[in-house]
Amino acid sequence: MCGLNRFKLTLEYDGAPFQGWQRLGEAPSVQGVLEQAVLALSGARADVVGAGRTDSGVHARGQVAHVDIAKPFAPQRLCDALNAHLRPHPVAVLKAEIAATDFHARFDAVRRVYHYRIINRRAPLAIERDLAWRVPRPLDEAVMVEAAQRLVGAHDFTTFRDSKCQAKSPTKTLDVASVARDGDELHFVFEARSFLHRQVRSMVGTLVEAGLGKMSAEDVEDALAARDRSRCGPVAPADGLYLMRVDYCVAK
Repeated sequence: MCGLNRFKLTLEYDGAPFQGWQRLGEAPSVQGVLEQAVLALSGARADVVGAGRTDSGVHARGQVAHVDIAKPFAPQRLCDALNAHLRPHPVAVLKAEIAATDFHARFDAVRRVYHYRIINRRAPLAIERDLAWRVPRPLDEAVMVEAAQRLVGAHDFTTFRDSKCQAKSPTKTLDVASVARDGDELHFVFEARSFLHRQVRSMVGTLVEAGLGKMSAEDVEDALAARDRSRCGPVAPADGLYLMRVDYCVAK
């Protein structure tokens, strides 16, 4: 639209207080509080479009969004002003950049990187509560590493697809699926151009079943091949999931 300046925003947020990224009715959302901040700053309503529609309770360290604002702003001034209006919500604009008028945070993304955190200990979480999934029983990370590799590549991920998923196809290409232990903490990394609704949490829940000895790596591979949602393990809670990074082919 004539007279509008498009900005690319890089964001982090604690997803615990929100119903998710997407604005829906009166429930608190990340998109909603960002749009309120833009309104307070510019005096005009604007849609803030995110690269990923994170679910309720899911966190972000590198979410990307775009917004059109009529008033001209230097990027750092916009960043500081938005952060001032976002208080006290646990949302921060890490970076603001001037973008091309045709830049689209969602459709131009070529890679999304998600991390999932498990704290594998008997004691309850105090500091990390709502920021990780506590699994009290011992997990065999070697089995989980092997099972995760069975998910890499282009597959029909129907088994790990939520029933409410609106994607046109269940076929996705998973470029990276890794599991590593650091003391009591297990780190999962998943990279792909895009994911199905709750695909990451579904895969993590199934990998945990393998780590508990309830499934083998071959069982996980068979569950994937079955294309049957009933073969998926319990869906991992949102607490441990983070959208870490969104990549773009060229800067616009």
